Amino acid sequence: MISTLQKPLDSGFGQKTEPYEIIKELDLSDKNIIITGGYSGIGLETTKALKKANAKVIVPAKRLNRAKSILDGIVPQNDIYELNLADLNSVMSFVELFSQLNIKLDILINNAGIMACPETRVGNNWESQFGINHIGHQLLLKQLMNKFRADGQSRFISLSSSAHSISKILWDDIHFEDSSYNKWTAYGQSKTAASLLAIEFDRKMKDKGIRSFAVHPGGILTPLQRHLEHEEMVALGWKKEDGSLSDLAENFFKSPSQGASTTIWCAVSSMLNDIGGVFCENCDVAERKEYIDESMRRYFGVADHAIDTEEAKRLWEETEKMISSF
Repeated sequence: MISTLQKPLDSGFGQKTEPYEIIKELDLSDKNIIITGGYSGIGLETTKALKKANAKVIVPAKRLNRAKSILDGIVPQNDIYELNLADLNSVMSFVELFSQLNIKLDILINNAGIMACPETRVGNNWESQFGINHIGHQLLLKQLMNKFRADGQSRFISLSSSAHSISKILWDDIHFEDSSYNKWTAYGQSKTAASLLAIEFDRKMKDKGIRSFAVHPGGILTPLQRHLEHEEMVALGWKKEDGSLSDLAENFFKSPSQGASTTIWCAVSSMLNDIGGVFCENCDVAERKEYIDESMRRYFGVADHAIDTEEAKRLWEETEKMISSF
């Protein structure tokens, strides 16, 4: 089933909206926020914006020393913790440390991830993009479920991508054990999973006033693309042969700060007080792809397989089995 709420709201913001436009009149001094990977790329810009609005921002980071260096003067050093999403024991250790703070969680942003990387294995022989982008994040989310403040304002945001359209969940071979590994199919599947995680969490928690959103941040050149060769960037239509941005990228790509705006809008917008379980882009609820001009479907909108409630419930249950086997 696809939610009837999956339709644009005419938010007044758009593709090039900057974070300050969304938070300029907000005081988030009463909010406790966790942002995975909040020290690089759009995660860093998200952290900066929410700190400017006076929120307490906790940043779990795989590269702890690097995160502390980058966030010096932005986030207090004791609000930066080690977390390796590829290691479920590390996830549990972070949750224990957060529990010791004895504070409620207002917003969780699952932002960290890897993209189109060579085949590697993590955990219980899991394909790494699915393992890091999804399994580690689902365990983190599940372990924090009872930490959310149930006041009708708490939210969970899961970073997806337009690449979700590349692949549905490969139910017969999620971890490429019987088929040849394809880094883009694996990435697309992990981003479909990121969206479905938000859909199922919203179903589970909306009666407690805790809502959830999947976010496509937009096309942005960040360290996430570190595994891509120049030739791939050209083939994708992102760059010209001389290394400059393509016309497509010039028109549609965002700056890292603009890429953080949809996440921030989902975290704080009062327009979403009675909405959840939807996929958002360009600071609004996204249109379903079937309603978008065919020439633009590659870049905008959400595919039904990424917002299907039955797929979301099944994925949660299957992921729980994976976690229990670790």
